[in-house]
Amino acid sequence: MSRLITISALALLLVAVGCQKQEATATNTLPTAKVHLVANGGGSATESWVAATLSATQRATISTRMAASVKKVHVQEGSRVAAGALLVSLADDDLQSGLKAAEAGLAAAAAYHRRVENLQKQGASTPSELEMAQTQLAQAQAGLAGIKANIAYTQVRAPFAGVVQAKRVSDGDFVGPGMPLVDLEGQGSLELQATVSESESKNLKSGQTLPFESDGRTGLAQITALSPGGDPISHRSSLRARVLKGGADLRTGSFARLRLPFSVTATPGLSIPRSALVQRGELNGVFIIKDGKAQLRWLSLGEAEGDRFPVKAGLAQGEAIVDQPGDLKDGQSVEVAK
Repeated sequence: MSRLITISALALLLVAVGCQKQEATATNTLPTAKVHLVANGGGSATESWVAATLSATQRATISTRMAASVKKVHVQEGSRVAAGALLVSLADDDLQSGLKAAEAGLAAAAAYHRRVENLQKQGASTPSELEMAQTQLAQAQAGLAGIKANIAYTQVRAPFAGVVQAKRVSDGDFVGPGMPLVDLEGQGSLELQATVSESESKNLKSGQTLPFESDGRTGLAQITALSPGGDPISHRSSLRARVLKGGADLRTGSFARLRLPFSVTATPGLSIPRSALVQRGELNGVFIIKDGKAQLRWLSLGEAEGDRFPVKAGLAQGEAIVDQPGDLKDGQSVEVAK
């Protein structure tokens, strides 16, 4: 049995060695490629950009806390509403019947309480009878207050002034506790939401003011929140910045760019042109020339600035970069065209 395992392992080793030889042979048999070089650098030496999204600082998904049928939806998508405006009315027939019963019960309890109080003054009732009458009156008052509160919940109102972004229900729908009815965004103040890498967040802090661009307009935003830990998958931290200046006429959901201080990002002046970029899925890199061969180097890049990408990591100043690599293979022999 051990001999069989040894033979199998030896066979696998021979196959692996053969594959490596075939790959090396395939690379060596490729014709020498004639390439042109581009100079790295030429990017911004003072700043870098990070993508962001504009959103309202006040946002709410309005839901109900009770089970009922929708009597009427009073708004549509895009409707502007004031604080306290009626959004959705729920059916309250059962509650109205309960309200009448609770009012009648309270009236009876109040009358009994008054009668016992008068008898107490005349010495014709005991203290325990008065205490019981007071308890019944308090219970009736609490029951009526509970019914009125539930009736108020059937009138779903806007917690703040804003714009209706989505209407989740229609007249006649049956809804349950916690079911979303309307999405509402506040009017006025906007904020930018973005994610930043560990290196980008090092010199950022809450209260810091950053310039931004959106829809051809420029403005200023102040950092209001910067999460201390990164996402376990993307390893990026979330950033929120309230728009201080330049937010007029901007719409939520629009793309924006936040400008970060240069000291947060990368080596000064190091960038690559778009024509030299090699993309494999979500990976970005370039071919550099080393010992007469093309070597694929994966890079960490910043937000594009015109036709160039600032390099955050993976490239040194002065390394020879291949322009328009096309079908160039990693390890392929190259000749630099003059």
